[in-house]
Amino acid sequence: QVQLVESGGGLAQPGGSLRLSCAASGFAFSTYVMSWARQAPGKGLEWVSGIYSDGSATYYADSVKGRFTISRDNAKNTVYLQMNSLKPEDTALYYCARVRGTYYYILSEYDYWGQGTQVTVSS
Repeated sequence: QVQLVESGGGLAQPGGSLRLSCAASGFAFSTYVMSWARQAPGKGLEWVSGIYSDGSATYYADSVKGRFTISRDNAKNTVYLQMNSLKPEDTALYYCARVRGTYYYILSEYDYWGQGTQVTVSS
């Protein structure tokens, strides 16, 4: 069965960095677009970043552009989110998700989600 398992969350200071990982299993990982989304306390889900199946194209929400980097290792069935220059407003539960088609920024196009990993940015 399809499984997505996130890790790497935790507490970071403003300006700090964290690297999230999402280990995938149960499907042909290298053929799917993957995305990261997040949900801040008291707010709705927000798309963060997407990456094409071969890693040739990456996309970012304006709120994280220039600070976050998405990547993937298809040999390891893993997608990553490197988060730098973290801000308190980045505090959220971060999810990786498999995208059904190519619309990486549309949450309703995600057919499998991980359980999430908590990121807290605070001094």
